[in-house]
Parts: sequence; C-alpha cells; structure tokens
Amino acid sequence: MVAVEQYLKPELAAQIKRLDLRAKMVVSGFLQGLHASPFHGFSVEFSEHRRYAPGDDPKDIDWVAYAKTDKYYVKKFESETNLTGYLAIDLSQSMDYTFRQSLTKLDYSICLAAALCYLMIQQQDPVGLVTFDTTLRASVPPRSRRSQLPTILSQLTRLKVSGQTDLAASVTQLSTMLKHRSLVMLFSDLLTDEASMLSALRNLRHGGHDVIVFHVLDEAEVSFPFEGMVQLRDPETGASEPVRAADAADEYRRTIAEFRSRLDKQLNESRIDYVPLDTSIPYDKALMEYLLNRRHRF
Repeated sequence: MVAVEQYLKPELAAQIKRLDLRAKMVVSGFLQGLHASPFHGFSVEFSEHRRYAPGDDPKDIDWVAYAKTDKYYVKKFESETNLTGYLAIDLSQSMDYTFRQSLTKLDYSICLAAALCYLMIQQQDPVGLVTFDTTLRASVPPRSRRSQLPTILSQLTRLKVSGQTDLAASVTQLSTMLKHRSLVMLFSDLLTDEASMLSALRNLRHGGHDVIVFHVLDEAEVSFPFEGMVQLRDPETGASEPVRAADAADEYRRTIAEFRSRLDKQLNESRIDYVPLDTSIPYDKALMEYLLNRRHRF
C-alpha cells in the first residue's frame, strides 16, 4: 500500500486501506472457517480418484470411497491455470440507491468485489475489473501479481454511478474481450430488460466461461417497508408514480419474489451461479456462505 499512497491523496489512500482490511477479514474468516482444509478455489476442478500413496495428505482421502471399497483413495484435482477472473460492476444510476442501510447497492457490490479480488490474488489467479452502464467503461487488465490488489482497490474506491444501463450489450461486449476461459463475477441490481440479459448471460456461459451473478438489491426493494402515500420513481428514467403503500405492498413483494425465483431457475438451468442478495445481509456473511456452498460442489 506504500506505493499506492505515493500517487493518491491521503483520504483516498485511507479509503483503500479500509477496503483492503475489510477484504482481508472476509477471506481470512472464510479460510479459518474451513479449519485449514485445502481450498481449491475457482480455478481447480475435481479430476479423478487414485490410490493413496505415502506422502499424500491424509485430508485428501475420500472416506466415502473407502467405505465402499475398503481401500484408500485420494481425490485428484486438476488445476486450470488459464482461468482468469473479471469483476464486472454495474454503474447505472439505480445502483446508488439506499433507503435506510449504510451501504448503497454500489457500495455493497464494491465490498464483495474487493473480497473476491483479494481471494483470487491469494490463490495467484489473474483478476481484472470492468465497469459498465450502457457500455463497458473503466477496465483494469487481469494480473495475478500482488500489486494488482491495490490497483483494483484504488479503482473501486473511485467508482461513481452514471446513467441508464444496457446489461446485455455490456456483457456481449465483454465476451468479445475474453480470449481464454474466464470467470466473470457480475454485480448488478439487474434492473434491465430481462430477456436480452438472460440471452447475453447464456451466450457468455456457452462460450465456455464460468459466470456468477450477484443480484444486489436494497433491503427496501425486497421488503417494501413503506407506509402511507409514497412516490415510486424509476431511478434511471426519472419517471415517478404516487401509490398507496398498503395497496401496493403485497403485489410488489410477490412480483419481486417471482422475479428472483425466475432468475434462479433460468440461470441455474444454464449452469450460471445466481446469488440473490439484499443490503440488509452483512456482505461478509453472504459471501462466506456462497463460497462454502460453491466449494462443496468441487
């Protein structure tokens, strides 16, 4: 971080340090929660069993296979060194919303992205950053060296929302940039055309890339805690409409639940990880739960 401080204003360097510390705490807590068992990460997949040999780590023994065969086997994992991570963050105006939480949707996404960046750098996996609204904006090319962490953190602390979004066009543009099998980690409220978004994400997955969609909504966008007459405004177009909260609440909650359920079904059928979140869930807890669930599939 010393090198970063030489080029940044003190207040920005302080923000980066805080973000760096948050990311480290999330990842350290996650690794400790595994009781020091090997974490094979994003870029390693199960390959096959082989007989246990002297020198192998006993923690790798497959006890299910032993119970069936009365012989010791270890799980062999195959590293895929060409897997490159991209953090893709939505900068549309709607990401700046918060009702009563301390973090906006963009702030929440930045915290998640910082922790995942730290994790990938710890594993020596290349990771880069892209941002988008109606098109791709800032880009940090993927690197695995440790200096990549402060480079990406400095970009994350500078992010500001812009206007509307075209998620489908941005994902399609990103897919043309990917020359090797990659892991795309998308952070968005997904307030965009649903059909074109799903089509673009499926095409990205069919291109051989691993995709994780972190669907970040504000707590109020899920629970609809409003009372009396409220003015509902589209944060990207500015259009607004007065409604009576009591009349709209049930239908609104049902619509959001159906939307998330539909995305979960559609994306999982395409083997895309869908992670529904809202800003009332501590981001470190949400990320740790997701990483543990993902790890169990390897």
